[in-house]
Amino acid sequence: MNIAIVGIGLIGGSIGIRLKETQFAQKTIGVEKNEANQKKALQLGLVDEILPLEEALKQAKIIILTIPVDAIVKILPGLLDKVTDQVVIDMGSTKTNILRTIADHPKRGRYVAAHPMAGTEYSGPEAAVPGLFKEKVMVYVEAFKSDEDAFELADAVTEQLEMKTSFMNADEHDEHTAYVSHISHLTSFALALTVLEKEKSQGRIFELAGSGFQSTVRLAKSSPEMWTPIFKQNRENVLEVLEEHIKQLQNLYNKLAAEDYEGLHKLIKKSNKIKRIIK
Repeated sequence: MNIAIVGIGLIGGSIGIRLKETQFAQKTIGVEKNEANQKKALQLGLVDEILPLEEALKQAKIIILTIPVDAIVKILPGLLDKVTDQVVIDMGSTKTNILRTIADHPKRGRYVAAHPMAGTEYSGPEAAVPGLFKEKVMVYVEAFKSDEDAFELADAVTEQLEMKTSFMNADEHDEHTAYVSHISHLTSFALALTVLEKEKSQGRIFELAGSGFQSTVRLAKSSPEMWTPIFKQNRENVLEVLEEHIKQLQNLYNKLAAEDYEGLHKLIKKSNKIKRIIK
């Protein structure tokens, strides 16, 4: 069985590493437009060979899409037009628009919507790492609409990645990821912009940047090519969570401006309840 990975960056490359380690596939085929990334993926051994999408589709049983979500929306209908018994798995961070695009496709059953809740702030083939997915969660979205054999193959890949599983509908998935993933990136981008603006007048500010700042702002190094489409595709949910986030920032601002330190203490103490979720 051959597997094609479309987009050989952090996610695709890390999948390639793991599937080669486990020898799950007879051959791992990479599909990548960027020539520099093609060469790097082959040099790093992330895939066995690079082929155009049309050729990869002819040779592969499983096609895994790890490209930006706007690109998935664009190519998925045409890809499903051409499949026979192959399975197409998308690993995008948003799902509602993708699923809407192929909702009435006659080969909808050959498609599995999945989202690995794993990643780093880095991108490109060099960002691929072994064990990226171990003990993380693979979310299946509307899995009941996939053919049984298609889902079983997708789940076999998830098992190779040593991941846990969760099942959601599209709206539920996109709302939850807005709160636990997308807002984290927006907050980090905003913090980076804030500090960079201050740096213009206070050039030595980064000399004081310790581990706290680094851990908070690290997501600002994430790829704009990947994250702009995510915010676009999940716009309504992201705006909702961003509105609440701005409200909470305003609450903190108001307490500090009014010198209400007791109120500020209460807000911080209330935020400590996050320990129930994150150990």
